[in-house]
Amino acid sequence: MDSVLIISSNEQSISSFSQMLKAERLHTIDSAKSGAEGRRRISERDYDIILINSPLTDEFGDALAMDVAGNTDSGIVIFVKSDHEAEIESRVSQYGVFVLGKPISKVLFYKSMRLLEATRNRLKGIKHENVKLQKKIDDIRIVNRAKYILIEYLSMTEPQAHKYLEKQAMDLRITKIEVAKRLLSTYEN
Repeated sequence: MDSVLIISSNEQSISSFSQMLKAERLHTIDSAKSGAEGRRRISERDYDIILINSPLTDEFGDALAMDVAGNTDSGIVIFVKSDHEAEIESRVSQYGVFVLGKPISKVLFYKSMRLLEATRNRLKGIKHENVKLQKKIDDIRIVNRAKYILIEYLSMTEPQAHKYLEKQAMDLRITKIEVAKRLLSTYEN
């Protein structure tokens, strides 16, 4: 975890959170005093974790948490008064927002930050795997389009088209996807 944005209307809370986060050896700790300022900062750069101390001067903070969760990969914690915790949690938990009741102990704060970091790391791994799988799907589509062209224009069967692409890849010492792309550029233009 390298960067944190603290969104709080209360200067004392910003200072308190900053001190606890500095103990975690964070590189960047930014702050915003309103939802609007927080949104602006989030649009300017990516943050690993976003802490929202509700209520804010211009909004409560739950809508901000849901918006940010839908548009970023940041881990998000919203701090609310304990008597509102269950209500807010029912609204924001489906967006992956972590809710903590105030007042909060340092031990719970640190454990929450570590849990959020672990969850973020796991999601990064899943996202990376998803990107790899999406690339494989795209490659399969390209190869299948190339096979369709061979079937349509050269009257090959599907096994013949498959064998042709593999043989061309071996003969030219390039990947099957490159052969398929070359074939598509020739016949689709």
